[in-house]
Amino acid sequence: MNYLNLDKSKTKDTVKQLNILLADYHLYYQKLRNFHWNVSGHNFFDLHEQFEDMYNDAKVKVDEIAERILTLRFQPESNFTQYLDISNLSEVSSDIEDFEMVAALLRDHSKIISQMRITIDVADKNEDEGTIDLVGAYIRELEKTSWMLDAWIMKKEEKQHS
Repeated sequence: MNYLNLDKSKTKDTVKQLNILLADYHLYYQKLRNFHWNVSGHNFFDLHEQFEDMYNDAKVKVDEIAERILTLRFQPESNFTQYLDISNLSEVSSDIEDFEMVAALLRDHSKIISQMRITIDVADKNEDEGTIDLVGAYIRELEKTSWMLDAWIMKKEEKQHS
């Protein structure tokens, strides 16, 4: 791995965290597809489109995380059995209301952001600025998306209490 000037024995720790993040993003992506397909009711148009935007973004991140692992000269995890085993996320029913869909995504965001911070900490210890840069940008983007979803929930909660 001379061209990266990284110690492969240290980089394996970063890759372990990247594989967990990859698993998280695969489950998150599938959950977004599920919600996109199954959202209904008054908020259908807004959430159907929002979920599509979010799963398209997640799809790109899945590829970028896997390619980062390959760049570091390791193999990304690539089967759902392993993803389910190592992911911080869990599956949810398709038969839930729009409000609960958004709440579930916010819970996932919290777990994904935590995993991103762990990944950055490990990458920092291993002097892996490429991974730090990649994942740092993901944190900023997911925090913004979380803020927007949280604002949507607050507005819906206000209407329910009036």
